Amino acid sequence: MTSKDLFLVPLREVLIKSEDWIDINPTEKYKQVTVKIWGKGVVERNEVTGAEIAASKRLKVHYGQFILSRIDARHGAFGLIPNSLDGAVVTSDFPVFTPNSQKILPQFLDWMSKTKDFIELCKAASEGTTNRVRLKEDKFLSMKIPLPPLEEQRRIVARVEELAGKFEEVRSLRQKSLEEAEVLRVSSAKLIFNELTQADRQPLRELVTVQGGGTPSKQNPFFWEGSIPWISPKDMKRREINDSIDHISEEATLKSPAKLLETGSVLIVVRGMILAHTVPSAILKVPAAINQDMKALIPSEKIISEYLCCVLWTFNDLLLELVEKSTHDTRKLETPKLLNFKIPVPPVPEQHRIVSYLNELQAKVDIMKRLREQAIKELDALLPSILDKAFKGEL
Repeated sequence: MTSKDLFLVPLREVLIKSEDWIDINPTEKYKQVTVKIWGKGVVERNEVTGAEIAASKRLKVHYGQFILSRIDARHGAFGLIPNSLDGAVVTSDFPVFTPNSQKILPQFLDWMSKTKDFIELCKAASEGTTNRVRLKEDKFLSMKIPLPPLEEQRRIVARVEELAGKFEEVRSLRQKSLEEAEVLRVSSAKLIFNELTQADRQPLRELVTVQGGGTPSKQNPFFWEGSIPWISPKDMKRREINDSIDHISEEATLKSPAKLLETGSVLIVVRGMILAHTVPSAILKVPAAINQDMKALIPSEKIISEYLCCVLWTFNDLLLELVEKSTHDTRKLETPKLLNFKIPVPPVPEQHRIVSYLNELQAKVDIMKRLREQAIKELDALLPSILDKAFKGEL
């Protein structure tokens, strides 16, 4: 069947507007729904009590219904309600429709909504000023889509899902190989460090000087008008720190607890929920200050920064064992426990050799990451063209 054989049918002939409005009970809990843009799916926004909902009524959604965002429909924000969100609620900004199963398969509509043509139709059905563009429901329901017979819809859905499954399998294999490479890198590092003699192990207190951090007063705007990086746990996403989200002034480093640190310090997070699964550390490459949730480990002549950071990441699982729960269920790594943590300390030339070897391993893992990202981009670019062919009857 080609595109010439397909009948164009307005959406109002295959979609039934849902009006299942319910009264909100202040004592009950409700899941709230949101819709991601560019066909990324329908997901749970949060779960709240009725008392937290600023309305007396909400629209109840059901498994298999088609939902869209009035605001972001022009950006591909629509999809099917998953079984996990059956019975959840939405505001009137999210119109909900029940597909007429006698005319259209929900899965067929779901895949079609991910096509460029469908999104372009939604753009055309949206009106308003730059900041208040909304999809007009009448225009949306007047949109015409190509609609083959149900049997052909089933064939198209089966074919698309077969290909999508293969794409997902490639993604999974790429991710698995990347994870295996990372495990191999960590295992190799542990093997190197564990082969060093026990006599070479020393507590951090004998190897570093500790400096804490702090937050300059928010009441003094001059403290927050400078260019000096002020590092907090949210910046600890790399092994080397060259900048931060927030910045402070030189005055702040002189008149607040946020003192200036020299380059080469090894920063480590000692408080926060991130410590539930990771103890991040990184080498400071520029003069900066840190907040009170972090410590700076300033290496002595016995140890180089790069080696110390490698050790802390390699034995991250052992550091995690030292983390405790504090008030409000957050996590903390007490300074005495951190300073008692023993690490292998070979001569400095040997430290340089180990760092060089581990950097080579990391570089290979980084290459695999880039290859995976490139492959994912290629897959993401391929799927739309396949969907386009499928819904023009060319697949």
